[in-house]
Amino acid sequence: MVGIFILGTFLLYCVGQNQIQGVPQGCVSQPSCSACLRSPGCAWCKHKDFLKSGESIERRCDTAESLRTRRCEQMDIINPRLDPVFLKNNDLSSNSDNVVQLKPQNLLFKLRVGVPQTFNVSFKRAEGYPIDLYYLMDLSFSMKDDLDTIKNLGQDILSALKKVTQKVRIGFGSFVDKVALPYVSQVKAKKNNPCPNRLNICQPAFSFQNILRLTEDVDEFKTRVSDQIISGNLDSPEAGFDAIMQAAVCQSVIGWNNVTRILVYTSDDTFHIAGDGRLAGIFEPHDGMCHLNGTGFYDGTKYDYPSVGQLARVLAANNIQLIFAVTEDSVAAYKALSKLIPQSVVGVLKNDSSNVVLLISEAYSNLSSTILLEHHEAPSDLDVTYRSHCTPEKGDNTHWQRRGECMNVKLNQQVNFTVSLNISTCLKEKQTFSLKLQGISETLKVSVETLCDCDCQDREEQSSHCNEIGTLTCGICSCDEGHLGQRCECERPKDMTSAESMAATCRQDNSSQLCSGHGSCECGMCMCQGTHHGNFCQCDDNICARHNNMLCGGNGQCECGTCKCNANYTGSACDCSTLTDQCRTVEKLCNGQGTCQCNQCQCNKDFFGVNCSKIANACPKFLDCVTCELDNKKISGPKSNCSQLCGSVKLTWMKGPQEFPCSKDTISYKVELLTDGNILIFYADLPRSIDKTYVIIGSSVSSIIFIGIAVILISRLMLELHYRREYDSFLKAKEAEVWKDMKNPLFQDATTVVMNPMHVQED
Repeated sequence: MVGIFILGTFLLYCVGQNQIQGVPQGCVSQPSCSACLRSPGCAWCKHKDFLKSGESIERRCDTAESLRTRRCEQMDIINPRLDPVFLKNNDLSSNSDNVVQLKPQNLLFKLRVGVPQTFNVSFKRAEGYPIDLYYLMDLSFSMKDDLDTIKNLGQDILSALKKVTQKVRIGFGSFVDKVALPYVSQVKAKKNNPCPNRLNICQPAFSFQNILRLTEDVDEFKTRVSDQIISGNLDSPEAGFDAIMQAAVCQSVIGWNNVTRILVYTSDDTFHIAGDGRLAGIFEPHDGMCHLNGTGFYDGTKYDYPSVGQLARVLAANNIQLIFAVTEDSVAAYKALSKLIPQSVVGVLKNDSSNVVLLISEAYSNLSSTILLEHHEAPSDLDVTYRSHCTPEKGDNTHWQRRGECMNVKLNQQVNFTVSLNISTCLKEKQTFSLKLQGISETLKVSVETLCDCDCQDREEQSSHCNEIGTLTCGICSCDEGHLGQRCECERPKDMTSAESMAATCRQDNSSQLCSGHGSCECGMCMCQGTHHGNFCQCDDNICARHNNMLCGGNGQCECGTCKCNANYTGSACDCSTLTDQCRTVEKLCNGQGTCQCNQCQCNKDFFGVNCSKIANACPKFLDCVTCELDNKKISGPKSNCSQLCGSVKLTWMKGPQEFPCSKDTISYKVELLTDGNILIFYADLPRSIDKTYVIIGSSVSSIIFIGIAVILISRLMLELHYRREYDSFLKAKEAEVWKDMKNPLFQDATTVVMNPMHVQED
């Protein structure tokens, strides 16, 4: 379900993007030409012979491409899509007598429901376009040194702006705070002279005063500003919002012309906001109207301070661009405020306002570099989106957005926008709305109408196509009373009042197609096609579920999309046998450890196998049971209760050491599932194992000794063989010698005889 939801969300997103980018949706067929035109992406074929016999009138309503594929001629396709009519489309111009910065100026659209249309808008800031600059100054006592500086800066301000245009007017106004506690002291002496000490002279406080309406006279600016005297109040925040509101809405008093309007706001502190007036008992919200008296004063004691939203709307409605020139300590607060007010910037003012000329020049450049195109008072059912082409030479195109926006636009640089219009319902009458750029007085008027009705221009009364008993309009017959059908060929039953009611008898329910889309409706009866049958052609004997690529698994008959299974079979595809022969074991089905479903065992937890004859993880599962029983067997005292661990398991002790498949420490056991479903465990002591360390050492030493003895024996045997071969060779050599028996002629026998006198030989 989560996957389906994500897929649906993605498709809706894609459809929304297609609508914004001008891609028509698929057609939802409708029964009349007018209804067809109101269905996005649809066209109507008015050719009288377009439909086949029995086909629904809705078949005339389809996409234009589909209608052409079905051989409806282009001249017979009703698919109106009119190009916009340019009622005024003057070229961009910087001519002072005819300044045009926005092109086109007036358009007329005829829209179809759900079918977007686009047009292009161009803007280029005119060179030398006139500027009205109204200087709004905080006259609280902390601005005393700033007032002395401003008195001499009128000419410098005009000179800086004349680098951009030769037509500049300048005005001056000031503000302090509401003349009420806790903002301004109500002590008579302090009210008349609110200076913090008696050495200074201050004028009484006020919320706002228009000192000089917009003028080109620099000398008058200097004179009027020089006449100003500083004032004072008790708290730090000032009535800046009151002053901005009056300077914006009092058009005739300030003298604003239909040119570039700039309001310069200078202060060294923060501002009061809507709701602060309650501190002085002022509860009535500001009404957004001009309340200056005859001398240009506004005391502000009747209405609360304006809200930020009110200021943003008033400034935008009057095309006024706002420059906040404030000291370093207040910059953070005014930057946060500037984010909420379109076409406003913040500049850091030195403590004596000596850099105000440079600040105004830089701020004006920043304002001019931001171009925002928006629509106003558009019909609620009209979707207006924009694509911005800020640097056409680089092909810089943004995505579709709710307003056109270009940043860092240079002077004399043209920017273009593509605007898309998409209406969701039919309009009763033509409606007009405007497109305008923030801070620019020029507007583009756009009028929209909707194309929701057909004008086929083929009306023919008593038409032969309608058997002369009906009127032919847009290719379809409007039959005389008593007749119905595609060509009025059917007599109308008393209980049917229209062709739609007759066609309803060919629908299985209100939302379905005629004859389920598999036949034609002729005089209220379905004529089915192919293998379909039934009162509404709703049955097809070839669409049943398949198993092993066979209808109804080869074990049943397909009847109207449903399998009628043979005996011993069930399931949507007759794929489930009701027999149990494949599950049967000696005593119980599936060894008593599962259920037989579709002639196959569905094993319980911890059992598996064809007939659930195997136990999953048998060794660790029954280890605690075997350990408990073995411990009881070894002790003579009280024994533990092993029933909780073993349950109905039967255990059999085997005498003597045994080596079974399961073993742990000194325990050896095996688990078997009996044919009656019971579990039997054979357990015994595990045979003692030999210390492998001694075996390894003994084997190594024995191997070394055996190898040594073998080497000695082999070497001694080889030496013996060598000696025997040498001796045999000696014998053979001796036998081969031949010795002659003769005396040596040089040899003489001995001739000396020695007698021992001591020896007397007795005779």
